[in-house]
Amino acid sequence: MKKIKICGLSRMADIEAVNAVKPEYCGFVIDFPKSKRNVDKETVKKLSAALEREIVPVGVFVDKSPEDVALLLNSSVILAAQLHGSEDNEYIKRLRSLTDKEIWQAFRITSRKDIEKAYNSKADFVLLDAGQGCGESFDWSLLHGFDRSFALAGGLNTGNLAEALQTDAELLDVSGGVETNGVKDDAKIREFVDTVRKK
Repeated sequence: MKKIKICGLSRMADIEAVNAVKPEYCGFVIDFPKSKRNVDKETVKKLSAALEREIVPVGVFVDKSPEDVALLLNSSVILAAQLHGSEDNEYIKRLRSLTDKEIWQAFRITSRKDIEKAYNSKADFVLLDAGQGCGESFDWSLLHGFDRSFALAGGLNTGNLAEALQTDAELLDVSGGVETNGVKDDAKIREFVDTVRKK
């Protein structure tokens, strides 16, 4: 069964919604004001503390210093870091020297070249996306032959979920696809999780 990550949580109501259905992971966009789902560190601490214990909190970061990221990881506010900026393998090496927590790296996929970059990432896990929260999916035929564990993100919703479930993705990462008017929707979250788990 594929794992699920509900990303872009920003309110206590969002926490209540995920606690009810218990996806394996949830995500917080931390200190990235360009995102409408942005939350600051203090908010993340409160939201993360209210999560059911079996849900793993993931911090999403864009070009933050390794020290800042490691601080939140080592205090267990988050248990994995998802790098969504221009971070490279040297950055990952530096971050790994500061923490023993999981490091994920997101890649914007537009061609086979991007797939190769993702394959060569030193991160523990890679996330393949169409862009930073753009809400669109990429050409999933590019996934053929991709020989490492990955999360599929970008434009996922119940409309294309059947197709997403046919890919080799280990994890499905959804954000905008479970929102109504830019706010997380309890019913859409439940429908998404139920559909994945029935497969």
